[in-house]
Amino acid sequence: MLIRDIMTTKVVTAPSHTPINDARKIMKEGNFRRLPVVDNGKLVGVVTEDRLERVAPKTGAPVLWQISYLVSHTTLRDVMAKKVVTIKPDATVEQGVALAQRTRVGSLVVVEKGKVVGIVTTNDFFYRIVNPTLGVGEPGIRLIVVGGGDGKDAEAVIGCINRLGIGIKLIWTLPPSGASKKDIIVQLDTEDATAIIGALEKLGYSVGIRAR
Repeated sequence: MLIRDIMTTKVVTAPSHTPINDARKIMKEGNFRRLPVVDNGKLVGVVTEDRLERVAPKTGAPVLWQISYLVSHTTLRDVMAKKVVTIKPDATVEQGVALAQRTRVGSLVVVEKGKVVGIVTTNDFFYRIVNPTLGVGEPGIRLIVVGGGDGKDAEAVIGCINRLGIGIKLIWTLPPSGASKKDIIVQLDTEDATAIIGALEKLGYSVGIRAR
């Protein structure tokens, strides 16, 4: 899967001369937390909701009108992060996750031919990749078959389930700490796994219901 498959394409941007109060309104109305800053079609920075909230007047006299005046005259140019972590839309999701982790950022601005074409956040990675992969929110029951994740063992487990006519929704292997064989985890299209557990135990496997 590529970044273009999960990115948000309707990206709202603002020029660097935008007052921070206006930027807050834009982000609140759009219900998003990150605002790319673009001047003359070129990405020059990014500002986050948290960054705007940390803006404070540099004055020793905490007078209300002074605070209001200073904040109203502060623009995105004054507070934006100028080093923006970007990625191309044809990069893989794996590359995007690695880049976000390496640079410790919560979002990547997607740029193609110098133009902002999208934005991808950690929420996108979770909701579009992690959740479907783990079956979060999906119906059915999940089993863990201890030592059933390698070669012929995996073939035997899957064959046993298929013979009982139960659909497999998700499947992956998990190497447990200190064990020589991988476990196999299967999410099944059923709420009653009694027959499957019994059949697998007859084959010599230890089977348990995995919490979801």
